[in-house]
Amino acid sequence: METRGYNFSIDAGGPVSGLFRQQGITSFAAAATRVSSWPYKRNRDKSDLAAVFAEGCGTCSTKHALLYTLAAEQGRHEVSLVLGIFKMSAVSTPKIKARLDRHGLDYMPEAHNYLRINGVIADYTWPDAPGFSNDILTEQVIVPAQITGFKVAFHRAFLEQWLSENPTVPYNLDELWMIREQCIRDLAG
Repeated sequence: METRGYNFSIDAGGPVSGLFRQQGITSFAAAATRVSSWPYKRNRDKSDLAAVFAEGCGTCSTKHALLYTLAAEQGRHEVSLVLGIFKMSAVSTPKIKARLDRHGLDYMPEAHNYLRINGVIADYTWPDAPGFSNDILTEQVIVPAQITGFKVAFHRAFLEQWLSENPTVPYNLDELWMIREQCIRDLAG
């Protein structure tokens, strides 16, 4: 699941490369370790990747967009930024077990950003990110500008389709979205 052996040196490059180098971080492996160690928390402005540094936190979206941009600035085209929908369950994400139980859901279809490096999933959301590759429902390669509005629209469209295919789920789209938001708050602690 994790491509811990993947690495390259961060040479002079674009603005994100510069941010890492200013912190004394000169390799992708060190950058990934630093990013995964930051707390899971929404940034005030997801479109400003420097906010991840300034706030010392991030979500799957901002953390992976930052690492993808670093790789792109270094000409590492084997790294892709991916938007996937996976079955977020008590097994893959134990912090949401009580919430799912309360709402009678086995899982929540959740949008998640991660990297694919040479085709292998690399998740740097947490130091020991849980495995979810067996629970992926769909995925799409994206660019960092798509971690905001596009991601939300893609996710909501997927949930709408999922609800139509699962008529026993007793929620409408807005209710399901509210439960999902509660799950995200549970993750942030």
